[in-house]
Amino acid sequence: MLAPSRIMPTELRLWIEKSLFLLIIVLIGFPSLIAQPTPVREADARCGKCHAEIYRNYLTTPMANASGVATEKLIPGSYTHLSSGLSYVVSQSGGQAMLTTLDQGHNSDALKRPLSFFLGSGHLATTYLYSINNFLFESPVAWYAASNKYDMKPGLAELKRVPPGIIMQSSCLRCHMSAVQQSDSGTLNHYKALAFLHSGITCEACHGEAEKHATEGKRRGIVNPARLSAEQRDSICISCHLEGDVTVERAGYSALNYRPGESISKYLAFYVYGGADPTARGVSEVEQFAKSTCKQASGDKMSCNSCHDPHFTPDAQQRTAFFRSKCVACHNQSQFLAGHHPENQDCTNCHMKRTGAENIPHVAWTDHRILRIAQPVNPQAPADSTTDLAPIFSPGATNRDLAMANYKALLENNQQPEPKAWAQLKHLQFEITDDKDALDAWGVTSAKRGDANAAERAFERVLELAPDDLTALSNLGTLKARRGDLKGAEALLKSAFDRNQDVSGLAIDLAHVQCMTGDATAARSTLEATSVYNPGLEDVRELLTQLSDCGGTNGKR
Repeated sequence: MLAPSRIMPTELRLWIEKSLFLLIIVLIGFPSLIAQPTPVREADARCGKCHAEIYRNYLTTPMANASGVATEKLIPGSYTHLSSGLSYVVSQSGGQAMLTTLDQGHNSDALKRPLSFFLGSGHLATTYLYSINNFLFESPVAWYAASNKYDMKPGLAELKRVPPGIIMQSSCLRCHMSAVQQSDSGTLNHYKALAFLHSGITCEACHGEAEKHATEGKRRGIVNPARLSAEQRDSICISCHLEGDVTVERAGYSALNYRPGESISKYLAFYVYGGADPTARGVSEVEQFAKSTCKQASGDKMSCNSCHDPHFTPDAQQRTAFFRSKCVACHNQSQFLAGHHPENQDCTNCHMKRTGAENIPHVAWTDHRILRIAQPVNPQAPADSTTDLAPIFSPGATNRDLAMANYKALLENNQQPEPKAWAQLKHLQFEITDDKDALDAWGVTSAKRGDANAAERAFERVLELAPDDLTALSNLGTLKARRGDLKGAEALLKSAFDRNQDVSGLAIDLAHVQCMTGDATAARSTLEATSVYNPGLEDVRELLTQLSDCGGTNGKR
């Protein structure tokens, strides 16, 4: 049965089991033909001409090493996932990094995926990216520093079969790479050119455009965070070091367009559930820090940079003295220093314990609440937590942003916000007529509520604003199919599929419609096209075996 909800953006998960042998030959045999992002050491080299020591130190930091060519940080290893019977091997051969997948249960041929890039400095974890026909994906396994081994990515551990390929949208890249580009229009993860221009986090990511500064000197065009307002200064860190429970892009804005010196709240609104424990999820350092006595007593004069030097990361031998010096800068009373645990110079060992995160297994995060007395972390949600989302660090957040936050929570398989998302979008429906993202949300929630007319009107308006919008094309297509307009449905679904042949759910819906029209040949072609990316997907295989039952005649069967 066709269902609009099955092809909502965050549910477009792919089942990748085999790639083209020809593609492997091309990648291995002609690596020089593939354009590569500029590594941070080259992108920042002109900065190093005047800031030599900062440049040298920065190249050793996690930010500078947040991404790069896969072979530069390949961690050989293997992992067997017992639930699915799949084994994964990360290795290198002939100068090519490779992910090999073996299906122990079916004794199938090994699938080899050439790995293009690594993502993650290794401080917490490292994973790898691969590309098939310019569609970009993330490996289903990652190496975790805390356990010093490979394991499944979050959300995949309980799967009983081939795990979904992880679509790498531009929004997932922006905090690990620099100059990240939008995916091609109408697609989620297809990039005709480079998905990002520079690997690692470059100087310009925090200091803005450096051309005038480099050529004309002085402070022309360069951003010094210390000279910004507190909100602008903190936005540089918040843009990547805060997620909350839900993050939404503001109407008409893309976070890819944020530039240092601006307020991140212009682009993003961050939401958390009432009463939720900020230590129970990853990427919440900024939120935790705001709750600390140190920050509350110091106000705007204290920031992330009060304790962290973005240009320098102390090694294991330097770490204790480095961070103790930050504490002593404020807690400098001689009596305090003489009597406060002289046997243990590591302040963070007692006051900033490392804790786990429920949403990111195998990762330990430093508790930035800077507690006077460390508290054991309760893995269960606090008793007073609610399903009500509230904005944090988001001045000017609107009712539209709250509605989109509840909608996004719904897409992440939390059904509790559904009534709120639907009611809030319904209330705003006449205010969002030019907001395609909110209109898509209104269309999807209306369809789930059984209001096909409202859903179709919403999707039709989206297509007036953006004719290649994937959500509107695919959902409107399924709605038309439901009411018997197979010709209209096929046209919409095929328009979406032509740009997104890696989306198996879309392929299955299109093939169903083509089969209903009696065109088994077209249905087979659709399923075979998506099988280039999803040969192991059971739904695709099953539908291929059922094509002989397609209705219609005229020789198309």
